[in-house]
Amino acid sequence: MRAMVLRHQGEALSEASLPDPVAGPGQLLVRVAACGVCRTDLHILDGDLASPKLPLVLGHEIVGRVEALGPGVAGFALGSRVGVPWLGHTCGICRFCREGAENLCDAPGFTGYTRDGGYAELVAADADYCFPLPEAYDDVAAAPLLCAGLIGHRSLRRAGDPHRLGIYGFGAAAHIVAQVARFEGREVFAFTRPGDLEAQRFARQLGAVWAGGSDEPSPEPLDAAILFAPVGGLVPIALRAVRKGGVVVAGGIHMSDIPTFPYALVWGEREIRSVANLTRRDAIEFLDLAPKARVHTATRAFPLSEANQALAALRHGTIQGAAVLVP
Repeated sequence: MRAMVLRHQGEALSEASLPDPVAGPGQLLVRVAACGVCRTDLHILDGDLASPKLPLVLGHEIVGRVEALGPGVAGFALGSRVGVPWLGHTCGICRFCREGAENLCDAPGFTGYTRDGGYAELVAADADYCFPLPEAYDDVAAAPLLCAGLIGHRSLRRAGDPHRLGIYGFGAAAHIVAQVARFEGREVFAFTRPGDLEAQRFARQLGAVWAGGSDEPSPEPLDAAILFAPVGGLVPIALRAVRKGGVVVAGGIHMSDIPTFPYALVWGEREIRSVANLTRRDAIEFLDLAPKARVHTATRAFPLSEANQALAALRHGTIQGAAVLVP
């Protein structure tokens, strides 16, 4: 199969011909139709996330069709469309798995990090962690739902029940969660890179009641804020923006160091929460919700061979919505 391979962190991906993967016990072999490009892929490439499987095929927003069933697999038909997300395996026996917090599993497997992902023509994935996708979305449109959508959904639920919601960093996850928030009757305040007027226009098109730079104060006290930009300096800024009792949710897997800030910013029972990975329940809930909320994913498709260009566009903020690779 053709694949784009990360051989050493800090280096560009290289195109390669690899042996076709085989569906092992409990697995599906999936022919990839589309794979989203996520900021987590950049963190892995840059070395922000340590100890990936190397060489590695990145990609964890995979849409494809079942090519083969491994031993013991039931409930999937050849040719059926499935989505393969970041969470690829859990142990099922640690305290977190037993307590319903499999996103915190002590021995997890992650698609496109500890196991090969979807920057390729084929991928093998545990059937228990693959999901049917809403028919309302074509392959390219469905891909961002599988991480940007799922992590945005979990971040919104971690924010409680805010009426006024601030979103810092208006990329793939933000443009999806903003639509869900509006569907649920929330007011969205979008904070973009300073001076990014195009992102601010995009946010207003999606229903934000206000959009401005992250260097601007919120025009209203927020009930909660979600940070998708991996910038630690936004934490004290968001704390200043939320009311007493408000919540700041860090939605990314990696963030630069958080600077020191005065205790007064957390006094008044303000909280900082992080989001770690996702659960299968998150996937089931969100993939049911997305078409009901009429979520539209803004995408830009790239050929698989242009994975490095897609990653560069994401790095420089020139993608409105999400980049998606198409083999």
